[in-house]
Amino acid sequence: MRKISIVAAIVLFILIVASSVYVVRWRTQNDLSQAQQDSLLLADIPPPIPPAMLYGFIEDSFQIKTFKVARNQNLAEMLLRQNVDYQIINTLAEKSREVFDVRHIRVGNPYSVFYSRDTLMTPLWLVYEIDNIDYLVMQLTDSLNVFRDQKVVSYERRRGMGVIESSLWNTITENNLNPMLAIELSEIYAWTVDFFGIEKGDYFKVVYDESFVDSVSVGIESIHAAYFMHKGRPYYAFRYQQDSLWSFFDEAGNSLRKAFLKAPLKFSRISSRFSNSRFHPVLKIYRAHHGVDYAAPSGTPVYALGDGTITRRGWDPKGGGNYIKIRHNSVYTTEYMHLSGFAKGLHQGDFVRQSDLIGYVGKTGLATGPHLDFRVFKNGKAIDPLKMEAPPVKPIDSVAMASYIEFIRPLKEELDAIVDTEDDLEAVDDSIAVQVMQE
Repeated sequence: MRKISIVAAIVLFILIVASSVYVVRWRTQNDLSQAQQDSLLLADIPPPIPPAMLYGFIEDSFQIKTFKVARNQNLAEMLLRQNVDYQIINTLAEKSREVFDVRHIRVGNPYSVFYSRDTLMTPLWLVYEIDNIDYLVMQLTDSLNVFRDQKVVSYERRRGMGVIESSLWNTITENNLNPMLAIELSEIYAWTVDFFGIEKGDYFKVVYDESFVDSVSVGIESIHAAYFMHKGRPYYAFRYQQDSLWSFFDEAGNSLRKAFLKAPLKFSRISSRFSNSRFHPVLKIYRAHHGVDYAAPSGTPVYALGDGTITRRGWDPKGGGNYIKIRHNSVYTTEYMHLSGFAKGLHQGDFVRQSDLIGYVGKTGLATGPHLDFRVFKNGKAIDPLKMEAPPVKPIDSVAMASYIEFIRPLKEELDAIVDTEDDLEAVDDSIAVQVMQE
C-alpha cells in the first residue's frame, strides 16, 4: 500500500507540474497574440503628417504672399506698401545692420510677407531672400526681431565625365551638368591645362558634391577628385588638406599650381603703384593706372613672370609704347609696357618659360623716364600685382606621403571606374558624352 501511495503521489506531482507548464504556455501564447494584435492595430494608424514649413514658420498659421523686389524699390518702399509704420521701418533697418545691410537689397530677389489669418490680414513677418540659401527675417510687430537664417541644404555625391567637342563650357552646359563645374575645373587646372588651347577629344572625369535647396541645385559644394586628358597627357587632381589649407595635388603629391616670380626684373624702386585715379605725368590729368611702375635704367632685362604664350607683341597706340602680353593660363595674363626693345627672335604666338628674357626697360610711349609698367589681369580684370597671392607650390610633406596615398586611393579608384580606357569613351553613342551618376 505504501508503494502505491508513493507512486500515486509521484503521478499527482507530475500532473500538477504538467498542468502548470500548460497554463504558463497558454498564457504566454495568448499574451504574445495580444501584443501582436496591438502591434497590428498600431501599424494601421498612420503617423502624423508634419505641418508644412516655410522659412521656419508653420504655413497654416499665416496668410502668405510672395513678391519680387521691383526696380528702385528699397526696404521702406516694400514695407510702406504693407502699411507698416515708418518708425517701425527705421527700427528694423537699424537692427538689421549687424546681420545684413538692407541697402544691398537686390532687384528681382523674392520676398514674402506673412499676415494674420483674420480679416484684417495684419502683416506680421517679412522674409527677404538674400541668395539661394540665406534669408533675412523681420518681425513687423511686438519686439521687432531681426535675424538671418538659412534654408536646409542637402548634398549629393556625384560623378561625371565628358568628351570635349568644342569647349569645356559647352560640353558641360549642353549635357545638363551644373555650369559651375566648368569654372571649378578651370581653376583647378589653370596651371596645367591651357583651356584656350583645349582640343577636340580631350576629356574629363570628376567626383564632386553638389548642393541642393528644395530639390534645386544651388552650386558645387566641393570637387573631391578630377582627371583631365589634355593633348594625350593625363592630369589627376585630388583635394587634400595640408597645413590647414585645402589645395589640389596630383597622384605623386605634387601641387597642381605653379608660382610666379616676385617681379619681372631687378629694379631700384617702385615709382608708381596700382591706382584708380593717378595724376599722369605726361597728360597732366587724373586717370586710372592699373599697374605698377618699376624704375630701372634703360636696357635692364625684363623676364617672363611665368610660363605662357605671347598673345601680343608690338606698339601700343594708347601710350604703352613697345609692349608684350603673355597669357599664362585661363586665369592670369601679364603685360609689360614702355620697353626699349624685344628679346631676339621673340614673336607673337611663341611659348616662353618662366624667367625667359622677353625685352628691355625703356621709355617708349607716354613716359617721362625709363621704367617698366607691369600689369596683371585675373579673369580679364586688372588686379594689383603687389597684392597678387602667390599660389601654393609646396608638395605633400614626405612624412605625410603615406597618409596622402592612402587618402587618394579610393578616390582614384572611383575616378578610374567611371571610364577605364579611351576605347570606352569611343564606345559612347554621342560625340559629346556626359554621364552623371548619383549615389
